[in-house]
Amino acid sequence: MTIVGLTGGIGSGKTTVAKVFKSLGIPVYIADREAKKLMRKSKVIKRKLLQLFGKKAYVDGQLNKPFIAEIIFNDKAYLEKMNAIIHPKVAKHFDRWLLKQDAPYVIKEVAILFENNGYKACDFVITVTASEPIKIERLLKREATTIEKIEAIMQNQWSDAEKVKLSDYVIENIDMEDTISQVENLHYILLDRLS
Repeated sequence: MTIVGLTGGIGSGKTTVAKVFKSLGIPVYIADREAKKLMRKSKVIKRKLLQLFGKKAYVDGQLNKPFIAEIIFNDKAYLEKMNAIIHPKVAKHFDRWLLKQDAPYVIKEVAILFENNGYKACDFVITVTASEPIKIERLLKREATTIEKIEAIMQNQWSDAEKVKLSDYVIENIDMEDTISQVENLHYILLDRLS
């Protein structure tokens, strides 16, 4: 099975691009979504996160996202420790999911595909880009957050330029119609390469 990694900085529109691939009949695995489910359901992950962050990590059985975000985006050591707990579990979950798929290729959407070396397990990598002002505008509309918090997250991610250098394909996600057209073209390029 061919694995196509899909990544991009926060606010670039990875999920939008993933939805277009899904509409073309391509199975899509969204790592962040699965990680959140595992943080909620896995007793092992819960126990390790409580050891790492203390009792405030969970409130009424739910992950205390604002509390954890405040710590990990101000201290890279905590971010790395948390990733070391979650990423191996997500990788195993992905492997089980992959066995059930029947398609020419699958999309694996991961925000920090390069940062955690996940791109090495992909056959191809697509990076979704957008200008920083557009990303910030999207995030301010989508989430109750501040520019400072967005910039703190961006500091922990590689720049678009760094990602593009290691990518096989780039989708510039500015205009929705144009983005759909780019994804459709890329879909046929991938099918052609895999046939």
